[in-house]
Amino acid sequence: MPLSDPSETERILNICAACMYCDGLCPVFPALTGRDDDIAHLANLCHNCRACWYACQYAPPHPFAVNAPAALSRARRQTYADHVWPRILRHGFVQPWLGAGAMLAATLLTFVVLVVAGAPLAPGSGAFYAVIPWGWMAGLATGALVWAGLSLVVSTLRYWRAIAAGPKPVPLSAALRRALSDIVTLRHLDGGGPGCHESQPFSRRRKWFHQAMAGGVMLAFAATLVAAGFEHFFGAQPPFPLASWPVLLGLFGGAGIVVGAAGLLVGEARMDRAPSDAGESQLNVSFLIALELVALSGLALLALRDTPAMGPLLLAHLSLVVGFFVGLPASKAIHAPFRAAALLRAARNEKPKTRSPAEL
Repeated sequence: MPLSDPSETERILNICAACMYCDGLCPVFPALTGRDDDIAHLANLCHNCRACWYACQYAPPHPFAVNAPAALSRARRQTYADHVWPRILRHGFVQPWLGAGAMLAATLLTFVVLVVAGAPLAPGSGAFYAVIPWGWMAGLATGALVWAGLSLVVSTLRYWRAIAAGPKPVPLSAALRRALSDIVTLRHLDGGGPGCHESQPFSRRRKWFHQAMAGGVMLAFAATLVAAGFEHFFGAQPPFPLASWPVLLGLFGGAGIVVGAAGLLVGEARMDRAPSDAGESQLNVSFLIALELVALSGLALLALRDTPAMGPLLLAHLSLVVGFFVGLPASKAIHAPFRAAALLRAARNEKPKTRSPAEL
């Protein structure tokens, strides 16, 4: 079942291309000039700031009934379903509860496996590997991470092949620099200046919370890599001292995730439903809740690792981590590489600015 009506999306974008009142709000509208970009590209170029909805003179109750954010949200979810690999994962975007269900099922299955493999429900403190054997802990976590990475890479390559055609006046190296800058700074969440619209007034809260969450994820991943280095090169065993790099990186990373995801969840609860797609909102909420649970369980494990609660908390955290990564390819996480690809395509196709005679 199609998630998006291409003819309706085309109708709306053609009206936008003729109007161009929103030209300065985001990269979607400049890309409409000449319509050399297709819907699959424009949908992921949209950052859903919803500024165009509130600026549009043709929005309902006007007879044109232009609702660009909702149309692009539906088209964006369609691109996830069309290009995700393996194909069976498309059902997680057609029915978002299936993706959340996959995460939950993987979490519960991991819980059962770890209970059988170790003794995590017994009271204990101190050595993690005395509770859950290293082989099971490393094997399950690595397998889930490799699966998620492979699926997201293949899915993104499939999407890139679908949007990469067209003129390329900008060299790849320069386009990469521009796209990377847009990705890191989240420039397009400024909505042309005042920020995103969750509820009155416009603000940059969504951008700040998004950056806190993304930074937290990177710090948490760095903590995992540093911890692995401590084990393999220095023979250290977890749990590490509180002042060590793995613990500090994990602490700040977890805090960033908790604050960022919580702020984004509040924004989802407050946002205007008219310019939104219910399916994408469900994807957002389920992903944020899953990520929040992973971070909170990790922080709880850090705080109570020297108490009898360490065993059950270690089991819960590892189960949530594995379940999260198993379900990741069928979650809203796919928007990150797809949007990066869309920004690279936009940067590559950006028409060079002409210089005035006074500048020559």
